[in-house]
Amino acid sequence: MNNKIYHLSSCSTCVKILGCLTDKSGIELINIKEKNITPEDLDYAAKMLGSYEQLFSRRALKFRSMGLHEKVLTEKDYRKLILGEYTFLKRPVSFINGKVFAGNTKDSVEALKQAVNG
Repeated sequence: MNNKIYHLSSCSTCVKILGCLTDKSGIELINIKEKNITPEDLDYAAKMLGSYEQLFSRRALKFRSMGLHEKVLTEKDYRKLILGEYTFLKRPVSFINGKVFAGNTKDSVEALKQAVNG
């Protein structure tokens, strides 16, 4: 698995996180608005993190507008929603040296910085 980071270039949080990474050479930066996460990468990330739900963003505007907050979603639902609409992918999602980091929590960002910056 190549080192890559799925992010949203218009997201100030993603920009800030990417700015904290000292050496991005050898890391493919993928803007999810232009190219959504691949099914293979999504499946790998879900396997590494334990579920598709771990990769799903409930903060997406479409989450409420589609009435998803009123439904009980299955793992199959999470996978389908993420692959169908980039906004449902928690971001950034990073694949670094075989490890996967998802989201912008303090712990996730610190682990990502440690993996990239050493």
